[in-house]
Amino acid sequence: MNKHLTVSELTEQIRSCLEGSFSVVCVEGEISNCRPASSGHLYFSLKDSGAKIDAVMFRNRLRTLTFEPKDGMLLRIRGSLSVYAPRGTYSIVCEEMEIAGSGVILAMLEKRKQKLAAEGLFDSERKKALPRFPGTVAVVSSPTGAAVRDILNILERRAAGIKVVILPAPVQGEEAACIIASRIRQANQWNKQGLKFADVLIVGRGGGSLEDLLPFSEEEVVRAVAESDIPVVSAVGHEIDWALCDFAADLRAPTPSAAAELVSENYSSVANQISAMADNIRNIIQAKIERAGLLLKPFAPQDMEYRFRSILQPRLVRLDDAKEALIDAVSEKCAVLRGRIGLAAAVLEAGSPLAAMERGFSVVTDSSGAVIRNAADAKKGDLLTVRPLKGVISATVEDISN
Repeated sequence: MNKHLTVSELTEQIRSCLEGSFSVVCVEGEISNCRPASSGHLYFSLKDSGAKIDAVMFRNRLRTLTFEPKDGMLLRIRGSLSVYAPRGTYSIVCEEMEIAGSGVILAMLEKRKQKLAAEGLFDSERKKALPRFPGTVAVVSSPTGAAVRDILNILERRAAGIKVVILPAPVQGEEAACIIASRIRQANQWNKQGLKFADVLIVGRGGGSLEDLLPFSEEEVVRAVAESDIPVVSAVGHEIDWALCDFAADLRAPTPSAAAELVSENYSSVANQISAMADNIRNIIQAKIERAGLLLKPFAPQDMEYRFRSILQPRLVRLDDAKEALIDAVSEKCAVLRGRIGLAAAVLEAGSPLAAMERGFSVVTDSSGAVIRNAADAKKGDLLTVRPLKGVISATVEDISN
């Protein structure tokens, strides 16, 4: 105990031992917790069923890759061990990287995805529309996680009137999937009992490794999401993360914060839209009123008589002209008809027996009233009646001459 080392001295000896003994290593394992840094370097872990080791690939070596490393890939890397003294950790510094396979977790998830998709759990026809103005939002997540805090902050800022109910559930570990699924079913059961528990459900958590997000890909969680009568928004991890419940949910949000924005209409934005529409309607009505005023201005009371006369006078002139023309036409027609009637009367007069009698002719009839047209029709001693123009003469036949 009298001869001791400082922490730095011990770490230096460990670093010399490790880096000297493992200057070049070739390791195969499944990539996990892959997180690109803002500096351009890639930090991740390699794991198998029994162990895990941290690794890093610097920016200048990343440029040589022909693929994008993602969680779940089975990779084969070549590099060297390095000790990071400030944290007392060691990792592999990768020089080369190649794909060795799809990875156990990814293969399992792909097989499960195909099974659930074949059952129709991911069909677009099952998707429900989210209400535009939900009254209550239920969140299935860890009550102490950053995801819940982000959701509460955004809902408070965008739509302070929304009621938020937290349904606590662990978001990783062996029991997480069972509790998450039961919380989803519990919310739906309360809704069916007439409590109107929630209008929309947010199911999710913050970012993490592929293993951390596995509960949200468990079959019972995916089925609970698909069976939910309440619209479900899946908000698992960050933008590059994914889980099978994303495909079954009615809407996928890239982050929990984005989920809060999707389920909450910005009330101030809606108020501004309503105000803008009201101004637009007001302007349209005002423009129509002004246009109607311009159209009505020529019809002011002082101008109406003049306008009426200007419209009526030409029609009165036309009426007078038409009346005169009609009178002239009728007069001309009457003169023609009058001439024709006079001519017809003259013809009738000329053929009238009275006209002949005025010229000295008389009508002679026998005792039976038959007209004597031939002297042979009379007999000597017959009583005849002679009708001149005026009066009647009775005569007896004394002599007949043919």
